[in-house]
Amino acid sequence: MATARSKDLLTGLLSRDPRAIGRAISAVENNTESAADILSALDQKAIDRTLVLGITGPPGAGKSTLTSAMIRTLREEQKRVGIIAVDPSSPISGGAILGDRIRMMDHALDQDVVVRSMATRGRLGGLCASAGAALRIMAAAGCEIIIIETVGVGQSEMDIVRLADITLMVLAPGFGDDIQAMKAGLLEVADFLVVNKSDLPGAEALCMDMDQVFRDKRENDGIPRVLQTVASENQGTLQLLTAIKTFARHMEGEGIKKERRHKALDAETLDWVMEILRPRFIEAMSKKAEKKDPRIRAKELIHEFSATLNDE
Repeated sequence: MATARSKDLLTGLLSRDPRAIGRAISAVENNTESAADILSALDQKAIDRTLVLGITGPPGAGKSTLTSAMIRTLREEQKRVGIIAVDPSSPISGGAILGDRIRMMDHALDQDVVVRSMATRGRLGGLCASAGAALRIMAAAGCEIIIIETVGVGQSEMDIVRLADITLMVLAPGFGDDIQAMKAGLLEVADFLVVNKSDLPGAEALCMDMDQVFRDKRENDGIPRVLQTVASENQGTLQLLTAIKTFARHMEGEGIKKERRHKALDAETLDWVMEILRPRFIEAMSKKAEKKDPRIRAKELIHEFSATLNDE
């Protein structure tokens, strides 16, 4: 049965109250009593309608500036936008440093821009699980487009971006060997490649290079996949969003979005399983004085845990 608190939060989500959105996400992050009630009562049709964009790329490529420019353009179109900004953790408190939120102060007073910073805290699986819940809460609160912006390029960022329907890889001229090293993994995650700061020397060469990489692997659907922007001047943002919307319609028609959502939910479910079980396994390990090979210990712990579940 839903608690009075969860009912109040759900009412707030329906009225698009920013404080209710923040409290609902915090309830899920902290695994409070009302979390299950909130998540089970969300409007699934609203969630299905929402488009989730993932933005990743190396530090310094201008991801936050591009995100801010995209928000500005989407708001001109009267779109309600949600932002999940994945921040590195503070080494002192473990909380998000909030750098992305600071860079988005232009939208701070806009009631139709919902920004949530989430700390990595070294918790890859837990972060993915919380981020997935956060985007569904934002969607249920009327956000038509939700952007997940990650801290950089790495395994954690790739796993977080898998929550997205469409992924943008943001690069900038001048990264040299880093770009070459990234090529092998680009096509596994990126639907679009955005060359930001394209007013700098080397931008055209980078675009041609990346366009060849995409041409070799991507289907010929006529949608441009390598685009140039100068986010600081809001140049190219409209063209980028137009291409994204065209691809989103293509995904809907071909069932691609639905398939990606199913895979994302399966992966997120596994994240939650690990997040829930981790404390119990840590407690069980602390009680065992004998130190064996980690693989053997892991099998023994799983066996003991399975026996406990059967007894329950």
